[in-house]
Amino acid sequence: MAILPCPMASDRPTLKVSERSDFGSRTSRRLRREGKVPGVVYTAGQPARPFSADAHEISLFLGEGQTLFDLEIEGASSVPVVVKEEQRHPVRGELTHIDCHEVDLEQEIQAEVEIVLEGVEDAPGVKEGGILEHVTREITVEALPAAIPESISFDVSEMVIGDTVQLSAISAPSGVVFMAENPAEMTIATLNPPRVEEEPETEVEEETELVGEGEEGAEDAEGEGEGADSDAGDDADGDGDEG
Repeated sequence: MAILPCPMASDRPTLKVSERSDFGSRTSRRLRREGKVPGVVYTAGQPARPFSADAHEISLFLGEGQTLFDLEIEGASSVPVVVKEEQRHPVRGELTHIDCHEVDLEQEIQAEVEIVLEGVEDAPGVKEGGILEHVTREITVEALPAAIPESISFDVSEMVIGDTVQLSAISAPSGVVFMAENPAEMTIATLNPPRVEEEPETEVEEETELVGEGEEGAEDAEGEGEGADSDAGDDADGDGDEG
C-alpha cells in the first residue's frame, strides 16, 4: 500500500465516522446492506475502537489519496491515523472493511511505498526490443508519518539490454530510510534481451520426411514379400510337377 505525502498538521483532512458497538459478521453484513463500511481504529495501549463510515464517502476520501488523515469518531476528538489494512470484495473490488492505526506524529513509523519507474519507453534497450522487468514494486521505509512519500521514482531511460538496477542505486528522500538489509542485493528492475520464439517448421518437415521414408520402407517390404511369395509358389509348383 502506498502512503501519500501528508500536508501540515493544520491542513490534514478529517474523515468523520459513526461510533458502533455491535460486532460480528452479522452486524458487518447489515452495515454493508445499509451502504456503510465497518472499520476499527487501533491505538497502542488502548482498546480498539470500532466505527462505521458511509461507503460512498469513504471511497471518495481514500480515492483522493487520503491515507494519513484525522479520524473523528462521533462524540470523540479527532486523532491522526494511517490506513493499516483495506479489505475489498474479491469480485466487485468495493471496500468492505478498513483498519486504521493511530499514530504519533513525532514518532517514526514503517510503511510500504510504491516504486515507480520513469522513462521506460525511452530506454535504448526497450527500443531495441528488450523486455524491462519490474522486479520489486514496493519497498518498506521508515520515517515520520508526515514525511512518508506517496511513491519513489527512478529514471530508467538510459538502461540498455543486460542492465540491472539495485535498490542501492536509488536515493531515499530526505528523512526517509529504506528498511532493507542489503540494498545492493535487492533487484528493482532488469532489462532482458528479446524473447526468441523457436519456429517448429523444421521439426514438421523432419517428421514429414520420416513418415515418407517409413511409407517407402513399407512399400519395399511389401514388394519383397510379394516376390518371395511368388518364388515360393513357383518352387512349390515345380516340386509338384516333378513328383
